[in-house]
Amino acid sequence: MLDINSLKFDDKGLIPAIVTDADTGNVLTLAYMNEQSLKISMEKGLTCFFSRSRQELWLKGETSGNFQHIVSITADCDNDALVVKVRKDGPACHTGSDSCFTKLLFEGEEPDGFKLQSLYELLLDRKAKLPEGSYTTYLFEKGVDKILKKVGEESTEVIIAGKADDKAETVYEIADLAYHVMVLMVEMGISVEDIRTELASRHVIDHKVKQEKMV
Repeated sequence: MLDINSLKFDDKGLIPAIVTDADTGNVLTLAYMNEQSLKISMEKGLTCFFSRSRQELWLKGETSGNFQHIVSITADCDNDALVVKVRKDGPACHTGSDSCFTKLLFEGEEPDGFKLQSLYELLLDRKAKLPEGSYTTYLFEKGVDKILKKVGEESTEVIIAGKADDKAETVYEIADLAYHVMVLMVEMGISVEDIRTELASRHVIDHKVKQEKMV
């Protein structure tokens, strides 16, 4: 275990802290810590940073409720940067976004594989811009009743395909259902994190016996 005294803070007494989601691996934000905020983070198990603009400590979530529960803190090979893995109570960014890193600057020939969060953010963008000719735009313009109708229709298609024991068709219909459910989530302001938190809450530990409500 590395000693905190081995860390190399810069000439202003700060060290960069890259905060990542412990479950998805997504980068959430880049912030800075000084020795005091790092010690507070380790004592409380919650991220505490040093604001360079305000020149003061700030406990993430203290005003918003979007606390970040620390899973681990790891230093790099030079001891001058940190990776902080967290499980968060809400959006990491002050804009309300799941991550502060949402503005694509460059994409290589082999972009990252599909992620539900990426689809969710694309749907958020569709709802904000409502581009013409987009099926997603059509759903948002028609409103929640139309979206709910499509969720119901796709649920039925999943049942039919599953009952027929047709794996390929069932996969196809589940994908359709997942898409329409995520459109509903965006329409209702429900985030991917909200669903993850709900699923995580269904694993209850009572004394020393783990009682799983659903597996």
